[in-house]
Amino acid sequence: MTSVPNYLLPGTSIRLNRLGYGAMQLAGPHVFGPPKNVDAAVAVLREAVESGVNHIDTSDFYGPYVTNQIIRKALHPYPAGLTIVTKVGALRGPDGSWNAALGKQDLIDAVHSNLKNLGVEALDVVNLRVGPPVTEEGGSIAEPFSVLADLKRQGLIRHLGLSTVSQAQVDECERIAPVVCVQNLYNLAHRNDDALIKTLAARGIAYVPYFPLGGFTPLQSSILTSIAAALERTPMQVALAWLLQRSPNILLIPGTGSVEHLRENLKAADVQLDPEMVTKLDSIGAA
Repeated sequence: MTSVPNYLLPGTSIRLNRLGYGAMQLAGPHVFGPPKNVDAAVAVLREAVESGVNHIDTSDFYGPYVTNQIIRKALHPYPAGLTIVTKVGALRGPDGSWNAALGKQDLIDAVHSNLKNLGVEALDVVNLRVGPPVTEEGGSIAEPFSVLADLKRQGLIRHLGLSTVSQAQVDECERIAPVVCVQNLYNLAHRNDDALIKTLAARGIAYVPYFPLGGFTPLQSSILTSIAAALERTPMQVALAWLLQRSPNILLIPGTGSVEHLRENLKAADVQLDPEMVTKLDSIGAA
């Protein structure tokens, strides 16, 4: 890992390297079932930690259960300083469908399932996952968030976050319990959260973009390609570097099942974009 400053989660002693790792791709196709090669998945996780990654994003509904079980196999007992962030609020159907699971017992069961499969007595950070494709956008989430706040008071969760939420929902939840991070869709081409990122930065809340490289269809842009060529970097490294320079409260969790690809992603911390490059890259999301 390089000289990109780490980030102190608000109200905590947790300092995270801004380039973390997202474990979703460790599951099988469509994030369902086991991977073809569990040993390769274990190798990626161990390489990540050895390279300085101290922030792993996961969920028991990846697989389901698969990624958490692989994380435990690869890294337990966990090294000091490693923060594992998980999500609750969804269940997978037998057909691989994504279904809402925001009822009180659903959330309690999900927290205990994460505890069991990760092999811990308390979860570092739990994000309440709402919004598409699990639920419709908007609306109050006070009731499910209050369930997690109660589990936090019981000592089963250390810190709380949110995923796929609006500014109004963040504000609503902060009146119930502190929010340390927000995880939403955001990248060069999807810029709907520009204002939210600014507001969260002022409050010291981390913003963690999922699909930072475009999602299941990678980002495609002639601007991105030309800047990457000029820097002798890959387009994906430039896309990650743009996020790192976008705001100091942005933490990244690019995922991969490949050690080689992991190493490429981590090198994004070395990429420096000059103001002209940033302006050109900014234009992608404005198109």
